[in-house]
Parts: sequence; C-alpha cells; structure tokens
Amino acid sequence: MNASRRRAPGILESFNYAFEGVIHVLRTQRNMRIHFVIAAAVLIAAVWVGVGKLELIALLISISFVLIAEMINSALEAGIDVATTSFDPLAKLAKDIAAGAVLIATVNAVAVGYLVFADKIANRSSRLIERLRDAPAELTLIALVLTIIVVIATKALTGRGTPLRGGLPSGHAAVAFAGWMAATYILGDNRHRFLISTLTFLMALLVAQTRVESGVHSLLEVAYGGLIGAIVTLVLFQAFT
Repeated sequence: MNASRRRAPGILESFNYAFEGVIHVLRTQRNMRIHFVIAAAVLIAAVWVGVGKLELIALLISISFVLIAEMINSALEAGIDVATTSFDPLAKLAKDIAAGAVLIATVNAVAVGYLVFADKIANRSSRLIERLRDAPAELTLIALVLTIIVVIATKALTGRGTPLRGGLPSGHAAVAFAGWMAATYILGDNRHRFLISTLTFLMALLVAQTRVESGVHSLLEVAYGGLIGAIVTLVLFQAFT
C-alpha cells in the first residue's frame, strides 16, 4: 500500500474541519464576530416582532449570504498572503474585490432587514419613544458625566495612560456599561426590557472587546472600567428614581 496516499476524511471529520474553519474565522476576524452578534440580534428581533415564514427565510438567506461572503473573503486573503511575499497590485485588487463582495452582501442584508422590520416595529417604536421621552434624561447624563470623572480621577491616581487612551480603567468600557445600565433602568417594567437590556449589554461587550483587541487596554482594565460605569449608574438610579 502506498504510504503517500492519504485516506479521504470521513463525514464526521469533514464536519469537524468545517466547524474548525468557522471557529478560526470567529477567533481571528473581528468583522466576523460583529456579523455574528448582529445576526443573533436580528433573529431575536424577528422573534420579538413575530415575522412570518417567508420573511424569516429572507432574513436567514441574507444572514447566510453575509457570513459566507466574509468567510470567502478571509480565505482569499489568507491564500494571497501565503502566495505573495511582496506588494503586488493584483493581490491588492483581489482583496479589494473580495471586500466589495462582503459590502454588497451587507447592503443587501440591511435592505432586506429594513423591508421586513419597517412596518412591524413602527407602532412599537412609537410607544417606546414616548416612554423614553418621559425618562430621566438628566439623571442619565449625570451618570455618564460622573462615570467619566471617576475614570479620569482613577487614571490620575494610578498614573497610567492618558484621559482618552490607555491606562486603568478603560473609559470606553466604563461609558458603554454605564449606558447599558441606564437603558435597563429607563425601560422600567416595559415587557421588552430584557431584550433591549441584553442587546445593549452585548454592544457594551463589543466595545470592551475592541479595546482589548486593539492593545489599548488589558482585560483587567476593561473589566474595571465596565464595573465602574455600571456601579456608578446603578447607585444613581437606585438613589433618585
């Protein structure tokens, strides 16, 4: 038997390799993670507004189209990087074309999402806007300003980073989680409170993740910033509402 011949992978192994590819793209490509979070949010919103079967099919196809385009783009970029060791205008053009394909898929998904959700959320949005209009906007603003003051004061005490970049704690994470806590309290007993609170929490997590990935902050600095923002806002809303 020729030892150089490789055994064809079984069905289970093929699925394993496919999942490894998806996981690799999620680990290494920030845009893919953003697409996944948005896809999850869209599907949750679809359940919330009660879309029909055909509308759900359109959403699933659009979501898949974006994710597939992003993965092909990542695979093409990796292949080009392996094949070329110096700048090549054609290699750049190939990457630009692949990125353009992702852009077209994303624009299509946005258009489909608008057509599906526009009419369904119009009435609910008007009710939510009315509630937000009566919300304690001044208290929210005070909470955000106080959070920024605490962040700057802490950076001054620790002597690490600048007021707008780096150091302990992360100001971006602090403001993001302060916004999450404020949104949660503003909605009060609204029946969509859990959904909106979850979505704003996920967005705050994305902000924190980008600060760590960009190398501006460590995980500890981001976690400390998020904790400051959440606690300051929680204390203010508990005390004055």
